[in-house]
Amino acid sequence: MVHLTPPCPPDVICLSHLRWNFVFQRPQHLMTRCGRDRRVFFVEEPVFRPGIAPHLHVDASGAVTVVVPHLPEGMASDDCNPALRLLMAELIRSQDISEYVLWYYTPMALGFTDHLSPAAVVYYCMDELSAFKGAPTLLGVREAELMRRAALVLTGGQSLYEAKKHHHPNIHPFPSSVDVAHFAQARQITTDPPDQASIPHPRLGFFGVIDERMDIALVDGVAAARPDWQIVMLGPVVKIDPAALPQRPNIHYLGSKSYNELPHYVAGWDVALLPFARNEATRFISPTKTPEYMAAGKPIVSTSIRDVVRPYGQQGLVRIADEVPEFVRACMAAMAATRLRSMRSSITPK
Repeated sequence: MVHLTPPCPPDVICLSHLRWNFVFQRPQHLMTRCGRDRRVFFVEEPVFRPGIAPHLHVDASGAVTVVVPHLPEGMASDDCNPALRLLMAELIRSQDISEYVLWYYTPMALGFTDHLSPAAVVYYCMDELSAFKGAPTLLGVREAELMRRAALVLTGGQSLYEAKKHHHPNIHPFPSSVDVAHFAQARQITTDPPDQASIPHPRLGFFGVIDERMDIALVDGVAAARPDWQIVMLGPVVKIDPAALPQRPNIHYLGSKSYNELPHYVAGWDVALLPFARNEATRFISPTKTPEYMAAGKPIVSTSIRDVVRPYGQQGLVRIADEVPEFVRACMAAMAATRLRSMRSSITPK
């Protein structure tokens, strides 16, 4: 009997606008899983340093090889893509990459990869990046070209799919999923991390990136309306001035936490929050936090983000409110429902 060795799956070269060690989210989840049966090279956007020659920093210590291009500070913008093309050629040569898939999270990476010859091109349109603060002016042009090259296009949620579905013949919604076992740990954890332990209850919490998508006026209004409630905010502050964030005794900014730490914080919350603004940057978002909060067993109150309203709000899994009075009432109802369930579960049938 002849035993045939199955062919090795192609490598994946992933081009991302998000850094691997920033916040563990969809790119990290998917690429980690891809890395179980193939080589994955996660190529970040370049970093700029004074007085250096262009080079790559390659970290192969994990299941995914993280590749960070380094360019000299002050390099003219017209020179960046040619330099990055040379670095991509160096990566392919040094890592002996032959058959590979190009997986794009950012169309801007097309500027230094459009000369490559992959087995296939995948575009995961996770967000409407053109609506984000500081988006490059060329992004729309790059995306149109990437749509023409891609064999497969995935969108980060249903509303984004509906906006893009006529732009590609093989496009599919790929909304947020969840590592249930990881966040379900919160249902059993009974001790608080040290920086949260001294914060009284009730606690209303949020984890994620704190940026222009956050409705800071809503957060401030809720904190002002209920000074007896404590609002816990976890995550990095980016693209907005930290001084612009509301400062009250009952708002606690605890900074970035690792993915492994998150269940330990969520376990101590009474309500999980999705206080997103309703603006162009949030028009098509599909927050991964929604199913993560659900897996942790926490009641959720969100603003009317379309991909949260449908299906979670429509199915009664998330309470929806936009203005301060309604948001406060929704949080009160969430906590009351939790107390009622706790009372019922404590009654032992005779």
